[in-house]
Amino acid sequence: MSKVSALWNLHFQLLFLALVLLCSLDGVFSRSTSSFVRSGFSSVDIPLDNKVFAVPKGYNAPQQVHITQGDYDGKAVIISWVTSEEPGSSKVFYGDIKGTYDKSAEGKTTNYTYYKYRSGYIHHCVVDGLEYEKKYYYKIGTGDSSREFWFQTPPKIGPDVPYIFGIIGDLGQTYNSLSTFKHYLQSGAQSVLYLGDLSYADRYEHMDGERWDSWGRLVERSAAYQPWIWSTGNHEIEYAPHLGEFSTFKQYLHRYTTPYMASKSSSPLWYAIRRGPAHIIVLSSYSPFVKYTPQWLWLRDELKQVDREKTPWLIITMHVPLYNSNSAHYMEGESMRAVFESWFVQYKVDLVFAGHVHAYERSYRISNINYNITSGSRYPVPDKSAPVYLTVGDGGNQEGMAGSYLDPQPDYSAFREASYGHSTLELKNRTHAFYRWNRNDDGEQTPVDHVVFHNQYWANNRRRRRLRKHHASLDNMRYIQTY
Repeated sequence: MSKVSALWNLHFQLLFLALVLLCSLDGVFSRSTSSFVRSGFSSVDIPLDNKVFAVPKGYNAPQQVHITQGDYDGKAVIISWVTSEEPGSSKVFYGDIKGTYDKSAEGKTTNYTYYKYRSGYIHHCVVDGLEYEKKYYYKIGTGDSSREFWFQTPPKIGPDVPYIFGIIGDLGQTYNSLSTFKHYLQSGAQSVLYLGDLSYADRYEHMDGERWDSWGRLVERSAAYQPWIWSTGNHEIEYAPHLGEFSTFKQYLHRYTTPYMASKSSSPLWYAIRRGPAHIIVLSSYSPFVKYTPQWLWLRDELKQVDREKTPWLIITMHVPLYNSNSAHYMEGESMRAVFESWFVQYKVDLVFAGHVHAYERSYRISNINYNITSGSRYPVPDKSAPVYLTVGDGGNQEGMAGSYLDPQPDYSAFREASYGHSTLELKNRTHAFYRWNRNDDGEQTPVDHVVFHNQYWANNRRRRRLRKHHASLDNMRYIQTY
Protein backbone atom coordinates (compact mmCIF):
# COMPACT_ATOMS: atom_id res chain seq x y z
CA MET A 1 0.00 0.00 0.00
CA SER A 2 1.37 3.42 -0.93
CA LYS A 3 1.89 6.17 1.64
CA VAL A 4 -0.91 8.19 0.03
CA SER A 5 -3.34 5.25 0.29
CA ALA A 6 -2.32 4.62 3.89
CA LEU A 7 -2.90 8.26 4.77
CA TRP A 8 -6.32 8.26 3.10
CA ASN A 9 -7.22 5.04 4.94
CA LEU A 10 -6.16 6.52 8.28
CA HIS A 11 -8.05 9.73 7.50
CA PHE A 12 -11.21 7.77 6.75
CA GLN A 13 -10.95 5.71 9.96
CA LEU A 14 -10.49 8.83 12.08
CA LEU A 15 -13.41 10.54 10.35
CA PHE A 16 -15.65 7.51 10.95
CA LEU A 17 -14.60 7.32 14.62
CA ALA A 18 -15.37 11.00 15.07
CA LEU A 19 -18.79 10.51 13.51
CA VAL A 20 -19.59 7.62 15.87
CA LEU A 21 -18.50 9.63 18.91
CA LEU A 22 -20.49 12.69 17.91
CA CYS A 23 -23.63 10.72 17.13
CA SER A 24 -23.39 8.92 20.47
CA LEU A 25 -23.74 12.15 22.44
CA ASP A 26 -27.06 13.34 23.86
CA GLY A 27 -26.32 16.81 22.64
CA VAL A 28 -27.25 19.00 19.70
CA PHE A 29 -24.68 17.76 17.19
CA SER A 30 -27.05 15.70 15.04
CA ARG A 31 -30.25 17.61 15.69
CA SER A 32 -32.26 17.84 12.47
CA THR A 33 -35.61 18.60 10.91
CA SER A 34 -36.34 16.58 7.79
CA SER A 35 -37.05 18.53 4.62
CA PHE A 36 -39.13 15.71 3.15
CA VAL A 37 -42.49 16.88 1.78
CA ARG A 38 -45.30 14.37 1.66
CA SER A 39 -47.17 14.26 -1.67
CA GLY A 40 -49.04 10.95 -1.49
CA PHE A 41 -52.56 9.92 -0.66
CA SER A 42 -55.07 12.47 0.61
CA SER A 43 -56.39 12.24 4.14
CA VAL A 44 -59.93 11.18 3.30
CA ASP A 45 -61.69 8.23 4.87
CA ILE A 46 -62.08 5.10 2.79
CA PRO A 47 -65.72 4.59 1.69
CA LEU A 48 -67.62 2.05 3.75
CA ASP A 49 -68.28 -0.14 0.72
CA ASN A 50 -64.53 -0.66 0.15
CA LYS A 51 -63.41 -4.29 0.36
CA VAL A 52 -61.05 -3.52 3.27
CA PHE A 53 -64.18 -3.16 5.41
CA ALA A 54 -65.86 -6.30 4.08
CA VAL A 55 -68.17 -8.14 6.49
CA PRO A 56 -67.28 -11.87 6.81
CA LYS A 57 -69.57 -14.24 4.94
CA GLY A 58 -72.13 -16.30 6.80
CA TYR A 59 -75.04 -15.60 9.09
CA ASN A 60 -73.94 -13.90 12.31
CA ALA A 61 -70.27 -14.58 11.51
CA PRO A 62 -67.79 -13.17 14.07
CA GLN A 63 -66.20 -9.91 12.91
CA GLN A 64 -63.85 -7.23 14.26
CA VAL A 65 -61.79 -9.94 15.95
CA HIS A 66 -58.94 -8.65 18.10
CA ILE A 67 -56.79 -9.88 20.95
CA THR A 68 -54.81 -8.25 23.71
CA GLN A 69 -52.72 -9.56 26.59
CA GLY A 70 -54.98 -11.08 29.24
CA ASP A 71 -52.79 -11.08 32.34
CA TYR A 72 -49.69 -9.48 33.83
CA ASP A 73 -47.05 -11.83 32.43
CA GLY A 74 -48.22 -12.95 28.97
CA LYS A 75 -49.71 -16.38 29.70
CA ALA A 76 -53.25 -15.31 28.80
CA VAL A 77 -55.04 -13.44 26.03
CA ILE A 78 -58.38 -11.68 25.83
CA ILE A 79 -60.12 -12.53 22.56
CA SER A 80 -62.86 -10.12 21.47
CA TRP A 81 -65.29 -10.09 18.56
CA VAL A 82 -68.71 -8.86 17.44
CA THR A 83 -71.76 -10.71 16.12
CA SER A 84 -74.29 -8.51 14.37
CA GLU A 85 -77.56 -10.48 14.24
CA GLU A 86 -77.84 -12.24 17.60
CA PRO A 87 -75.59 -12.99 20.58
CA GLY A 88 -74.64 -16.50 19.50
CA SER A 89 -71.93 -18.30 21.40
CA SER A 90 -69.25 -16.58 23.49
CA LYS A 91 -67.13 -19.72 23.65
CA VAL A 92 -63.59 -19.92 22.27
CA PHE A 93 -62.25 -23.34 21.19
CA TYR A 94 -58.47 -23.54 21.04
CA GLY A 95 -55.47 -25.86 20.92
CA ASP A 96 -51.86 -26.03 19.78
CA ILE A 97 -52.58 -28.16 16.69
CA LYS A 98 -54.34 -26.60 13.73
CA GLY A 99 -57.88 -27.94 13.39
CA THR A 100 -57.74 -29.70 16.75
CA TYR A 101 -59.46 -27.66 19.44
CA ASP A 102 -59.25 -29.75 22.59
CA LYS A 103 -59.77 -26.86 25.02
CA SER A 104 -62.41 -24.18 25.41
CA ALA A 105 -63.11 -21.05 27.41
CA GLU A 106 -66.41 -19.28 28.00
CA GLY A 107 -66.65 -15.52 27.52
CA LYS A 108 -69.20 -12.80 28.21
CA THR A 109 -71.37 -10.72 25.93
CA THR A 110 -72.31 -7.05 26.10
CA ASN A 111 -73.85 -4.40 23.88
CA TYR A 112 -74.73 -0.72 24.12
CA THR A 113 -76.51 2.18 22.47
CA TYR A 114 -74.92 5.48 21.55
CA TYR A 115 -77.36 8.15 20.40
CA LYS A 116 -79.28 6.41 17.58
CA TYR A 117 -76.73 3.62 17.12
CA ARG A 118 -77.22 0.18 18.63
CA SER A 119 -74.12 -1.98 18.71
CA GLY A 120 -73.82 -5.60 17.75
CA TYR A 121 -73.17 -8.20 20.41
CA ILE A 122 -69.64 -7.76 21.72
CA HIS A 123 -67.88 -10.82 23.10
CA HIS A 124 -64.83 -10.88 25.39
CA CYS A 125 -63.24 -14.17 26.42
CA VAL A 126 -60.15 -14.70 28.58
CA VAL A 127 -58.04 -17.68 27.52
CA ASP A 128 -55.49 -18.37 30.25
CA GLY A 129 -53.08 -21.04 31.43
CA LEU A 130 -51.15 -20.84 28.17
CA GLU A 131 -47.55 -21.93 27.68
CA TYR A 132 -44.86 -19.46 26.72
CA GLU A 133 -43.52 -19.31 23.18
CA LYS A 134 -46.18 -21.51 21.64
CA LYS A 135 -48.50 -21.08 18.69
CA TYR A 136 -52.19 -21.55 19.48
CA TYR A 137 -55.08 -21.91 17.05
CA TYR A 138 -58.57 -20.77 18.00
CA LYS A 139 -62.09 -20.93 16.59
CA ILE A 140 -65.07 -18.69 17.33
CA GLY A 141 -68.64 -18.72 16.05
CA THR A 142 -70.78 -21.71 15.15
CA GLY A 143 -71.47 -23.92 12.13
CA ASP A 144 -70.58 -22.67 8.67
CA SER A 145 -70.14 -19.15 10.04
CA SER A 146 -67.34 -20.06 12.44
CA ARG A 147 -63.91 -18.53 11.86
CA GLU A 148 -60.41 -19.72 12.73
CA PHE A 149 -57.32 -17.73 13.71
CA TRP A 150 -54.05 -18.20 15.59
CA PHE A 151 -51.67 -16.34 17.89
CA GLN A 152 -48.17 -16.82 19.30
CA THR A 153 -47.52 -16.47 23.02
CA PRO A 154 -44.46 -14.42 24.04
CA PRO A 155 -41.23 -15.89 25.43
CA LYS A 156 -40.92 -16.41 29.15
CA ILE A 157 -40.23 -13.24 31.11
CA GLY A 158 -36.48 -12.69 31.09
CA PRO A 159 -33.80 -10.05 30.52
CA ASP A 160 -32.20 -11.46 27.36
CA VAL A 161 -35.11 -12.81 25.34
CA PRO A 162 -35.45 -10.88 22.08
CA TYR A 163 -38.79 -9.32 21.24
CA ILE A 164 -40.11 -6.88 18.61
CA PHE A 165 -42.86 -4.34 19.24
CA GLY A 166 -44.62 -2.32 16.58
CA ILE A 167 -45.67 1.20 17.52
CA ILE A 168 -48.69 2.85 15.88
CA GLY A 169 -50.71 5.92 16.85
CA ASP A 170 -53.64 7.93 15.55
CA LEU A 171 -54.37 5.50 12.74
CA GLY A 172 -57.92 6.26 11.62
CA GLN A 173 -59.26 4.77 8.39
CA THR A 174 -58.02 6.81 5.43
CA TYR A 175 -55.96 5.65 2.46
CA ASN A 176 -52.92 6.87 4.38
CA SER A 177 -54.05 4.72 7.33
CA LEU A 178 -54.24 1.73 5.02
CA SER A 179 -50.73 2.41 3.74
CA THR A 180 -49.37 2.57 7.30
CA PHE A 181 -51.22 -0.59 8.24
CA LYS A 182 -50.02 -2.57 5.21
CA HIS A 183 -46.44 -1.55 5.88
CA TYR A 184 -46.76 -2.57 9.52
CA LEU A 185 -47.97 -6.03 8.44
CA GLN A 186 -44.59 -6.52 6.74
CA SER A 187 -42.54 -5.40 9.75
CA GLY A 188 -42.12 -8.73 11.57
CA ALA A 189 -43.24 -7.20 14.87
CA GLN A 190 -44.87 -9.53 17.39
CA SER A 191 -47.35 -7.16 19.02
CA VAL A 192 -48.45 -3.53 18.80
CA LEU A 193 -48.12 -0.74 21.32
CA TYR A 194 -51.07 1.40 20.25
CA LEU A 195 -50.86 5.05 21.31
CA GLY A 196 -54.51 6.13 21.26
CA ASP A 197 -57.01 7.62 18.80
CA LEU A 198 -58.28 4.50 17.08
CA SER A 199 -61.18 4.87 14.66
CA TYR A 200 -61.85 8.64 14.63
CA ALA A 201 -65.50 7.63 14.55
CA ASP A 202 -66.42 10.68 16.63
CA ARG A 203 -66.01 12.77 13.48
CA TYR A 204 -69.17 11.07 12.20
CA GLU A 205 -71.62 12.26 14.80
CA HIS A 206 -74.71 10.56 13.36
CA MET A 207 -73.04 7.37 12.14
CA ASP A 208 -70.42 7.09 14.83
CA GLY A 209 -70.96 3.41 15.60
CA GLU A 210 -70.68 2.30 11.98
CA ARG A 211 -67.20 3.81 11.78
CA TRP A 212 -66.19 1.94 14.93
CA ASP A 213 -67.34 -1.25 13.20
CA SER A 214 -65.47 -0.52 9.97
CA TRP A 215 -62.23 0.25 11.85
CA GLY A 216 -62.50 -3.03 13.74
CA ARG A 217 -62.79 -4.91 10.45
CA LEU A 218 -59.86 -2.96 8.97
CA VAL A 219 -57.31 -3.88 11.67
CA GLU A 220 -58.53 -7.45 12.13
CA ARG A 221 -55.84 -8.73 9.74
CA SER A 222 -53.30 -8.01 12.45
CA ALA A 223 -55.30 -7.63 15.66
CA ALA A 224 -56.86 -11.12 15.42
CA TYR A 225 -53.39 -12.71 15.32
CA GLN A 226 -51.25 -10.68 17.73
CA PRO A 227 -51.95 -8.60 20.83
CA TRP A 228 -52.55 -4.88 20.44
CA ILE A 229 -51.76 -3.16 23.74
CA TRP A 230 -54.33 -0.37 23.89
CA SER A 231 -54.16 3.17 25.21
CA THR A 232 -56.79 5.85 24.71
CA GLY A 233 -56.77 9.29 23.10
CA ASN A 234 -59.07 12.27 22.91
CA HIS A 235 -61.09 10.74 20.06
CA GLU A 236 -62.20 7.94 22.38
CA ILE A 237 -63.74 10.32 24.96
CA GLU A 238 -66.97 10.94 23.02
CA TYR A 239 -68.63 13.11 25.63
CA ALA A 240 -71.65 14.46 23.72
CA PRO A 241 -74.34 15.99 25.96
CA HIS A 242 -76.10 17.47 22.92
CA LEU A 243 -76.73 13.87 21.81
CA GLY A 244 -77.74 12.73 25.26
CA GLU A 245 -74.39 11.02 25.87
CA PHE A 246 -72.97 12.12 29.22
CA SER A 247 -70.42 9.37 29.96
CA THR A 248 -66.88 9.22 28.60
CA PHE A 249 -65.08 6.45 26.69
CA LYS A 250 -68.39 4.58 26.37
CA GLN A 251 -67.87 2.95 22.99
CA TYR A 252 -64.18 2.26 23.56
CA LEU A 253 -64.76 0.59 26.94
CA HIS A 254 -67.43 -1.71 25.53
CA ARG A 255 -65.30 -2.76 22.58
CA TYR A 256 -61.70 -2.81 23.85
CA THR A 257 -60.91 -4.42 27.17
CA THR A 258 -57.57 -4.54 28.99
CA PRO A 259 -56.07 -6.69 31.79
CA TYR A 260 -56.08 -3.79 34.21
CA MET A 261 -57.01 -5.78 37.32
CA ALA A 262 -53.93 -7.97 36.89
CA SER A 263 -51.79 -4.93 37.72
CA LYS A 264 -54.17 -3.81 40.50
CA SER A 265 -55.41 -0.82 38.54
CA SER A 266 -58.87 0.54 39.26
CA SER A 267 -59.52 1.48 35.63
CA PRO A 268 -59.12 -0.16 32.19
CA LEU A 269 -57.63 3.13 31.00
CA TRP A 270 -54.33 2.74 32.86
CA TYR A 271 -52.58 -0.54 33.55
CA ALA A 272 -49.32 -2.46 33.15
CA ILE A 273 -48.13 -5.71 31.61
CA ARG A 274 -44.85 -7.58 31.36
CA ARG A 275 -43.97 -9.09 28.01
CA GLY A 276 -40.64 -10.78 27.28
CA PRO A 277 -37.90 -8.41 28.48
CA ALA A 278 -40.21 -5.38 28.81
CA HIS A 279 -42.34 -3.84 31.52
CA ILE A 280 -45.00 -1.77 29.73
CA ILE A 281 -46.94 0.92 31.60
CA VAL A 282 -49.99 2.45 29.90
CA LEU A 283 -51.14 5.86 31.16
CA SER A 284 -54.33 7.81 30.42
CA SER A 285 -53.75 11.40 29.34
CA TYR A 286 -57.46 12.22 29.74
CA SER A 287 -58.07 10.81 33.20
CA PRO A 288 -57.18 12.62 36.45
CA PHE A 289 -53.49 12.16 37.27
CA VAL A 290 -52.57 14.82 39.83
CA LYS A 291 -51.44 13.95 43.34
CA TYR A 292 -53.56 11.36 45.20
CA THR A 293 -55.86 10.62 42.28
CA PRO A 294 -56.34 6.90 41.50
CA GLN A 295 -54.00 7.00 38.50
CA TRP A 296 -51.28 8.82 40.48
CA LEU A 297 -51.52 6.37 43.38
CA TRP A 298 -51.47 3.38 41.05
CA LEU A 299 -48.42 4.56 39.08
CA ARG A 300 -46.51 5.28 42.29
CA ASP A 301 -47.07 1.69 43.40
CA GLU A 302 -46.54 0.11 39.97
CA LEU A 303 -43.13 1.72 39.48
CA LYS A 304 -42.03 0.14 42.75
CA GLN A 305 -43.00 -3.29 41.36
CA VAL A 306 -40.72 -3.06 38.32
CA ASP A 307 -37.91 -5.64 38.48
CA ARG A 308 -35.19 -4.53 36.05
CA GLU A 309 -33.31 -7.78 36.65
CA LYS A 310 -36.19 -9.66 34.95
CA THR A 311 -37.66 -6.97 32.71
CA PRO A 312 -34.82 -4.52 32.04
CA TRP A 313 -36.75 -2.44 29.49
CA LEU A 314 -39.16 0.00 31.15
CA ILE A 315 -41.46 1.55 28.56
CA ILE A 316 -44.36 3.97 29.05
CA THR A 317 -47.12 4.71 26.55
CA MET A 318 -49.61 7.59 26.61
CA HIS A 319 -51.45 9.73 24.11
CA VAL A 320 -50.30 13.32 24.69
CA PRO A 321 -46.51 13.82 24.36
CA LEU A 322 -44.69 15.42 27.29
CA TYR A 323 -42.14 16.94 24.89
CA ASN A 324 -43.23 18.22 21.50
CA SER A 325 -41.82 20.93 19.23
CA ASN A 326 -44.71 20.95 16.78
CA SER A 327 -47.12 23.87 16.84
CA ALA A 328 -49.92 21.29 16.92
CA HIS A 329 -50.75 20.45 20.57
CA TYR A 330 -47.68 22.33 21.77
CA MET A 331 -47.28 22.11 25.58
CA GLU A 332 -50.49 20.10 26.05
CA GLY A 333 -48.58 17.48 28.01
CA GLU A 334 -47.00 19.99 30.38
CA SER A 335 -49.28 19.28 33.33
CA MET A 336 -48.62 15.53 33.21
CA ARG A 337 -44.91 16.20 32.73
CA ALA A 338 -44.86 18.33 35.90
CA VAL A 339 -46.50 15.49 37.87
CA PHE A 340 -44.71 12.40 36.55
CA GLU A 341 -41.38 13.38 34.99
CA SER A 342 -39.38 13.18 38.23
CA TRP A 343 -40.58 9.57 38.64
CA PHE A 344 -39.54 8.76 35.08
CA VAL A 345 -36.03 9.99 35.87
CA GLN A 346 -35.89 8.37 39.32
CA TYR A 347 -36.84 4.95 37.93
CA LYS A 348 -34.74 5.37 34.77
CA VAL A 349 -37.55 4.84 32.29
CA ASP A 350 -36.05 3.90 28.92
CA LEU A 351 -38.62 5.14 26.42
CA VAL A 352 -41.87 7.12 26.48
CA PHE A 353 -44.11 6.73 23.42
CA ALA A 354 -46.96 9.13 22.65
CA GLY A 355 -49.24 10.00 19.75
CA HIS A 356 -51.67 12.94 19.35
CA VAL A 357 -49.37 15.07 17.16
CA HIS A 358 -49.77 13.89 13.57
CA ALA A 359 -46.07 13.85 12.80
CA TYR A 360 -42.92 12.13 14.03
CA GLU A 361 -40.37 13.34 16.58
CA ARG A 362 -37.61 11.86 18.73
CA SER A 363 -35.98 13.67 21.65
CA TYR A 364 -32.62 13.39 23.31
CA ARG A 365 -32.42 12.15 26.90
CA ILE A 366 -33.48 15.34 28.67
CA SER A 367 -35.43 16.43 31.71
CA ASN A 368 -36.92 19.57 33.18
CA ILE A 369 -37.32 18.36 36.75
CA ASN A 370 -35.44 21.37 38.15
CA TYR A 371 -37.94 23.84 36.70
CA ASN A 372 -38.70 26.61 39.17
CA ILE A 373 -40.50 29.82 38.25
CA THR A 374 -38.56 31.78 40.86
CA SER A 375 -35.09 30.48 39.96
CA GLY A 376 -35.39 30.83 36.19
CA SER A 377 -34.43 27.18 35.52
CA ARG A 378 -37.16 26.66 32.96
CA TYR A 379 -35.42 24.89 30.06
CA PRO A 380 -34.88 21.14 29.59
CA VAL A 381 -31.30 19.99 30.09
CA PRO A 382 -29.41 16.81 29.07
CA ASP A 383 -30.04 14.06 31.60
CA LYS A 384 -28.53 10.59 31.23
CA SER A 385 -31.14 9.14 33.60
CA ALA A 386 -34.09 10.48 31.60
CA PRO A 387 -36.09 8.64 28.96
CA VAL A 388 -36.11 9.29 25.24
CA TYR A 389 -39.49 10.74 24.23
CA LEU A 390 -40.92 9.56 20.92
CA THR A 391 -44.00 10.96 19.21
CA VAL A 392 -45.52 8.49 16.75
CA GLY A 393 -48.93 10.03 16.10
CA ASP A 394 -48.53 9.71 12.35
CA GLY A 395 -50.78 6.77 11.49
CA GLY A 396 -52.63 8.66 8.76
CA ASN A 397 -56.04 9.76 10.03
CA GLN A 398 -58.53 12.14 8.45
CA GLU A 399 -57.36 15.24 10.33
CA GLY A 400 -54.20 15.29 8.23
CA MET A 401 -50.54 16.00 8.83
CA ALA A 402 -49.18 18.36 11.49
CA GLY A 403 -46.60 20.07 9.32
CA SER A 404 -45.67 23.17 11.31
CA TYR A 405 -42.67 22.75 13.61
CA LEU A 406 -41.26 25.42 15.91
CA ASP A 407 -38.27 27.24 14.45
CA PRO A 408 -35.51 27.07 15.50
CA GLN A 409 -35.61 23.43 16.52
CA PRO A 410 -35.29 23.17 20.34
CA ASP A 411 -32.13 21.64 21.77
CA TYR A 412 -34.10 18.74 23.25
CA SER A 413 -35.39 17.63 19.82
CA ALA A 414 -33.12 15.15 18.00
CA PHE A 415 -35.08 14.39 14.82
CA ARG A 416 -38.49 15.33 13.45
CA GLU A 417 -40.42 14.88 10.25
CA ALA A 418 -43.99 15.64 9.21
CA SER A 419 -44.84 12.35 7.50
CA TYR A 420 -47.03 9.32 8.05
CA GLY A 421 -45.53 6.07 9.29
CA HIS A 422 -44.98 3.60 12.13
CA SER A 423 -42.11 2.43 14.32
CA THR A 424 -40.56 -0.85 15.38
CA LEU A 425 -38.61 -1.50 18.57
CA GLU A 426 -36.44 -4.61 18.55
CA LEU A 427 -35.29 -5.49 22.06
CA LYS A 428 -32.15 -7.58 21.52
CA ASN A 429 -31.11 -8.27 25.12
CA ARG A 430 -30.81 -6.49 28.45
CA THR A 431 -28.43 -3.85 27.13
CA HIS A 432 -29.36 -2.96 23.54
CA ALA A 433 -32.40 -2.29 21.41
CA PHE A 434 -32.72 -1.35 17.74
CA TYR A 435 -35.35 1.26 16.96
CA ARG A 436 -36.59 2.36 13.57
CA TRP A 437 -39.19 4.82 12.32
CA ASN A 438 -40.56 3.98 8.88
CA ARG A 439 -41.99 6.69 6.65
CA ASN A 440 -44.82 5.97 4.24
CA ASP A 441 -43.04 7.59 1.32
CA ASP A 442 -45.86 8.10 -1.20
CA GLY A 443 -47.06 4.59 -0.54
CA GLU A 444 -43.62 2.99 -0.14
CA GLN A 445 -42.07 2.07 3.20
CA THR A 446 -38.86 4.00 3.77
CA PRO A 447 -36.72 3.53 6.92
CA VAL A 448 -35.70 7.04 7.97
CA ASP A 449 -34.78 7.31 11.66
CA HIS A 450 -32.83 4.43 13.19
CA VAL A 451 -31.15 4.37 16.56
CA VAL A 452 -29.47 1.95 18.97
CA PHE A 453 -30.85 2.48 22.47
CA HIS A 454 -28.79 1.51 25.52
CA ASN A 455 -30.83 0.23 28.44
CA GLN A 456 -31.09 2.77 31.26
CA TYR A 457 -30.76 0.32 34.13
CA TRP A 458 -28.00 -1.89 32.78
CA ALA A 459 -26.03 0.97 31.27
CA ASN A 460 -25.47 2.20 34.82
CA ASN A 461 -24.93 -1.23 36.29
CA ARG A 462 -21.42 -2.54 36.86
CA ARG A 463 -22.38 -5.92 35.52
CA ARG A 464 -22.83 -4.33 32.11
CA ARG A 465 -19.03 -4.22 31.80
CA ARG A 466 -18.84 -7.99 32.20
CA LEU A 467 -21.55 -8.45 29.57
CA ARG A 468 -19.86 -6.42 26.86
CA LYS A 469 -17.75 -9.28 25.54
CA HIS A 470 -20.72 -11.63 25.64
CA HIS A 471 -22.80 -9.28 23.49
CA ALA A 472 -19.99 -7.96 21.28
CA SER A 473 -21.26 -9.78 18.21
CA LEU A 474 -24.57 -7.89 17.96
CA ASP A 475 -25.93 -7.99 14.44
CA ASN A 476 -27.17 -5.05 12.40
CA MET A 477 -24.35 -2.78 13.55
CA ARG A 478 -25.00 -0.60 10.53
CA TYR A 479 -26.87 1.49 13.10
CA ILE A 480 -24.56 4.26 14.25
CA GLN A 481 -26.49 6.65 16.48
CA THR A 482 -26.74 5.40 20.03
CA TYR A 483 -28.45 6.53 23.23
